[in-house]
Formats: sequence, structure tokens, C-alpha cells
Amino acid sequence: MIKQKIEQIRGGKLSAEDNITYFINKIKKDNPKINSVLHVNPDAVKQAIEIDKKIKNGKKAGKLAGIGFIVKSNINVKGLIINCASKTLENYKGTYNASVIDRLLKEDAIIIGMSNMDEFACGSSGETSAFGFCKNPRSIDRIPGGSSSGSAASVAADFCDFSLGSDTGGSIRNPASHCGVVGYKPSYGAVSRYGLIDLAMSFDQIGPLANDVQDCQIIFDIIKGKDENDPAAIDYKSEKKDSIKIGILEVKGDKKIIDKIKNKTEKVSKDNKYNYDKISLNNVDLGIQTYYPIVYVEFFSGTRKFDGRKYGKKIEDSAGVEVLRRIVGGGKISKAEFAGKYYRRALTAKRIIEEEFNNAFKKVDIIIMPTVPKLPHKIGEKISVEDMYNYDTLTVLANIAQIPAISIPCGEIEGLPVGLQILAKKGNDDFLLDISKKFE
Repeated sequence: MIKQKIEQIRGGKLSAEDNITYFINKIKKDNPKINSVLHVNPDAVKQAIEIDKKIKNGKKAGKLAGIGFIVKSNINVKGLIINCASKTLENYKGTYNASVIDRLLKEDAIIIGMSNMDEFACGSSGETSAFGFCKNPRSIDRIPGGSSSGSAASVAADFCDFSLGSDTGGSIRNPASHCGVVGYKPSYGAVSRYGLIDLAMSFDQIGPLANDVQDCQIIFDIIKGKDENDPAAIDYKSEKKDSIKIGILEVKGDKKIIDKIKNKTEKVSKDNKYNYDKISLNNVDLGIQTYYPIVYVEFFSGTRKFDGRKYGKKIEDSAGVEVLRRIVGGGKISKAEFAGKYYRRALTAKRIIEEEFNNAFKKVDIIIMPTVPKLPHKIGEKISVEDMYNYDTLTVLANIAQIPAISIPCGEIEGLPVGLQILAKKGNDDFLLDISKKFE
């Protein structure tokens, strides 16, 4: 859809101004009931007019000239409010652009606004924001998923051409699944994290959410690659495959969801003459137990800068329950007497899971499973912390193994969107995106 719109803007059939004005008017009309956008860029229309002038005058326009996007509120944009959906940073304005923002602006994309999210990316439902929970446009009484709740909901609500989210353990793919859009988490290091206020540096990746795989691929191609500001950012060379073997991972979850994923995979495999078979991994059930001790410790460490001196308020005095739970937990685990017992054991389990995926990708080219093992609950419904964390049971694995993963819409159950998740070997991002188009 983005490709076609770019052609329309370049060909004069659609102006950048009309494109951006449409989105802003849509936000004004529908955002009060969805609450996916926290702040609108006051200069968006003015910037669109300048791009129209550039095109009209025959000057070279960027690859995304006139395309509008929404940014998760933990990714720095100079001059816009970057509050991580927290009272801690309520009025904090970005003083610089994240690398991904600079790369998109260089191609003449236009920032429409900043999205709602789970506070400091702590959450899987979109309900922990200090500025009111975000609703699912596909089913207004249900959660949109999180923590990139507003980014996914904004795409689903037609508030933008695409959005940016961050994914620690499923924070892009989880809400993409619940909102019926495409969400892509690149390989660790494929996209610079410079300018991201991350939840856990070992896991976090910035990635796109959009209406289809091609849109995600267009954005990924622009934001990926080395960055002098992020030593972890590297250029990967994706492998090419003549024949494809698919592994359908055996997992626990809602049988209706598992059957829908299996049936879709079998159909696509037969249509494209792919080989497929069921596979199992020994330590899938260790994902959550491995993921959270590491997240708690790294989040605790990362939040020590929010002491009320330089950035807003002191986080312990101004943040919500889930943020405090992770700070307290991380502080406890970080104590010398517990370090070996929890954190180091989690790092050992992380290496075991990584190795298990490395071995699996020697036998199959891609692995398929549900994105989320259950349907989204109703907003305000009381569920346990354990059940909330288990939304990410099947998504944390890709972050632990540092591999690319995508969530693609796979129909509905009881009127609610279901996501199909595809994983590939680390660095095989382009290959994964190409294969994913076959599943749309």
C-alpha cells in the first residue's frame, strides 16, 4: 500500500498535504475513543506542504515523500514529547532524533505524532499507560496488546501509513496480532537502537508495524544497517534458499488458534511446494522464566537515571504498579547474594535456548507458531500477573535467541484477529520477509 501511495504522490494524483491532513482529521475524530495517539506533530501539515513544493519544482524527493508515520513514545524525536506514557517524563521533549527517525526523515517521511504505550514498555496489554488505556480498533472492548499498543492500534485505526514500535519480548508482534496488522521484529543489531529508551538492552529492537509485509520491508530497508552511534548495529547478509523446509513448532495454547495456524501453514506449503513437518524444542517452556529475570535486572539498571535531577520526576515516586514491580524485582535480583541464583542462571538458560534455535535452523529454514497463544481479554478484566506475562510465552523466544520474527494476520476467531508468527535464522531478515509475503 505504501508503494502505491508513493507513486500517487509522485505522480500528482495525491498530495502529501492531503495524505497527512486525512490522518490528522481521522485522529481528531476517532482517537478520543481509541486513545492510541498521545501527541500530534503540530508541524506535520506544514512539512507535507514543503514536500509537495519539492515534488512540484522537480527537486529530488525522498523514497517516502509524503508518507505519514506514528512513533512509539519511547523513541526520541527532537521537539516532540517523549514521555514513555509515564508521569515520570510527562512533559519531557526530545533533544535529538533517534537514528531510525533521522533515516526516515531523510527520505521525506512525515511524523504524524507519538503513540500511547504501556508505561516504560512494561506491559503486554496497553493498560498500564499513565494517560489511559489504549483500545483495540478491531474490538473496542478488548485490549490491543502491548507494549507497542498505540503503534499497532494506530495502524489498525488508519491513523498513519505505518508506525514504529519497540520489541523486548513481543512488544511489536503481540499487539500486531491482537489488532490484525503486520508487526516485524528484526534480528538483534539489524536496526540501530540509538535514541530508544529501552526496557532491556539485551533484547530490545525497533521495528515497523504496517498493513502488509511489503510495507514493513520498505521501512526496514530504510532503517536497517550500521550506525556509528550504536556499536551493536551491524549489516546482515541474508541467505538465499532454493527449496524451503518449514517447521511447525508444537506449543501449548488455545486449540482453535493452534489449529488455525497449522491449517494456514499446510495450505501455503502445498500451494508453494514447501516441505513442512512438526518440530519440538526442549526448552520452549523456559522462555518466560529466562526472559523476566534478565528484563528486571536490566530495567532496574536503566532506570537509575530517572532520579528526578535531569529527567522529569523520580521514577519511584511517579510511576505505576507494573513499573515499580520490575524496579523492585530488579533491585532484589541484582543484590550480590542473589546474582548467581537468578540472573546468571537466566543467562545460562538464554544461551541454551539460543543454541537450540541454532540447531533447529540446521534442519528447517523457518519456524512457525502462533504469535499469542490466547485471545485478547476485555479491558479492565482482572487477570493474574502470571497470565499477563504468559501473553508473551511464544514471542520472547525470538528476543532470547536474537532472531528475526514477524506476526502476520491469520484470520479471526470469535471475531477477534489472530496472528501467525514466523521466525528465521539470525540475520536472515530479508529471506524471512520474502517468505512472509506468501502467508498473507
